[in-house]
Amino acid sequence: MNQEWTIITRSPEETAELAERLGTLLNENDVITLEGDLGAGKTTFTKAMAAALGVTQNVNSPTFTILKEYKGRLPFYHMDAYRIEDELEDFGLEDYFEGGGVTVVEWASMIEDQLPPDRLEIQISYLGNTERRFHINARGLRYITLGKELFNK
Repeated sequence: MNQEWTIITRSPEETAELAERLGTLLNENDVITLEGDLGAGKTTFTKAMAAALGVTQNVNSPTFTILKEYKGRLPFYHMDAYRIEDELEDFGLEDYFEGGGVTVVEWASMIEDQLPPDRLEIQISYLGNTERRFHINARGLRYITLGKELFNK
């Protein structure tokens, strides 16, 4: 069961607002995946989402460490799978997906087989200096409900 939405933001502020709205709706064990070219805004989006979850630390891309953990109203797990060379290597990711926090995975396609089937997939496309297209695919009832709340539909 899936449902999709597409939204275009025209400024960094609109992008942050979308991420913040999403962040306020997230619950324990929610998994958000982010895809997009380098510079599309995955980490920027993640920072705003983390702020909405009460994370006060500086959130930056865990490119070389794969995972960073932050404290907010829920634990916030920020993963970057870009440098994972063996998709089948067991990193114990399910411990995070089911660890009572919110997990954001950048470059999630690199570990597709390790992701939970139900999740909110976000594809960010660069349209111009400040414009971004967000294609959001809600996989599973929890995420369809979340998408409907996010877009009031």
